[in-house]
Amino acid sequence: MKTSDFNFDLPEELLAEHPSEHRDESRLMVLDRKTQTIEHKTFKDVVDYFDEKDLFIFNNTKVFPARLYGNKEKTGAKIEVFLLRELDKETRVWDVLVDPARKIRIGNKLFFTEDESLVAEVIDNTTSRGRTLRFLFDGSYEEFRTKLKELGETPLPKYIKRDVEPEDAERYQTIYAKVEGAVAAPTAGLHFSRHLMKRLEIKGIDFAEVTLHVGLGTFNPIEVEDLSKHKMESEEIIIDEKNAEIINKAVQENRRVCAVGTTTMRAIETSVSSNRKISAFNGWTNKFIYPPHDFGVANTMITNFHTPKSTLMMMIAAFAGKDFLMQAYEEAVREKYKFYSYGDAMLIL
Repeated sequence: MKTSDFNFDLPEELLAEHPSEHRDESRLMVLDRKTQTIEHKTFKDVVDYFDEKDLFIFNNTKVFPARLYGNKEKTGAKIEVFLLRELDKETRVWDVLVDPARKIRIGNKLFFTEDESLVAEVIDNTTSRGRTLRFLFDGSYEEFRTKLKELGETPLPKYIKRDVEPEDAERYQTIYAKVEGAVAAPTAGLHFSRHLMKRLEIKGIDFAEVTLHVGLGTFNPIEVEDLSKHKMESEEIIIDEKNAEIINKAVQENRRVCAVGTTTMRAIETSVSSNRKISAFNGWTNKFIYPPHDFGVANTMITNFHTPKSTLMMMIAAFAGKDFLMQAYEEAVREKYKFYSYGDAMLIL
C-alpha cells in the first residue's frame, strides 16, 4: 500500500470550523460492509443499530489546555508553546513545540506572566519545532499545574483558523472525559450527549472505557510513499482489569462490539492477543494500522471523516475495506459532510 493510494480532493469549506449545535445532531453516514451499502442518518440514530448487551468502548482521556503564549526575554517576541508531555514532575521539565521555532534556542528564557511568576528556560532541542523546557515556578506542584491550566487555551487543531471561543473548552472534550493527558480530543466521542448515553443505557447496551492519551503524532503527515516505512509517535495507554474483562466477555459472546474512534481502536488492537483476548495494559504504543489488518476485538466502529493521506484514514480503510471507504468519501464530499475534528461521523457495521 502506498500513501498516494489514500489521496482525494477535499474542498477546504468541508473542514469543520465549529461543532454542530447539539452534539448528537451531527450527520451520520452508515456503512454496511456486508451489503456494501451507505445510509445517511443523524448521529442520535446510532442507537437503532445496537441491541441489549452490545458493547461500546470509549476512550476516556481528557484534553488539557496545552497551548500557551509566552514572551521571549529581551526582545519580547510572542512565542506559542504547545505542551506535549511532562518528562519530570519534580524538576518541571516538559517536551513542547514552539512557534516560531527559529527564534528559540537553548538558554533562552520565556516569560508567561507579567509578574514573572512563571518562566521557562530552554534546555534542549528535540526536533525542528520541538524543545525541552524547564519551568521555573515558586509554588507546589498542584499550584504549578493550576497555573498552566489558567494560562493555557483549548488546543484546537491548526486547520481551525478562528480564535478559541469559550464554548471550545466544553465542546472539544467528550462528556465522559476523566483521565487528563491528551493534547487532542478523541473526536469520534464528541458526538455523544448525556441524553444519547442515557438512551443507550436504557436499551441495555454495555459500556467499557480505555485510556489513550492522544498526542500530536495523530496529525503528523506521512512523509514516505511506502507505508511500512512510516513511524508513528508513541502514545500512552491504560486499560485496567475490570474493563478488559467487560470487553473479553462481549467478544466471547459474539456481541456487537463498537470501538468509538481510532484512538480506542488503537488501544485495544495494541493490547489484544492472538486468541482475541484483551489484557490489562499500562504502557506506550506506536502501532500503525493500515490495510491489510486483521482486527481482533471490535466488529463495528464509529469515526469522523479524516483528511487525505492521514494515518487515521488508513486505519479506517483497513477496517471498512479501502475501495468501499474511497467510495464513501466521494459520497461524503458530494453530500457536503463536514470533515475532521469538529466534523460529522461515520458508523461502520
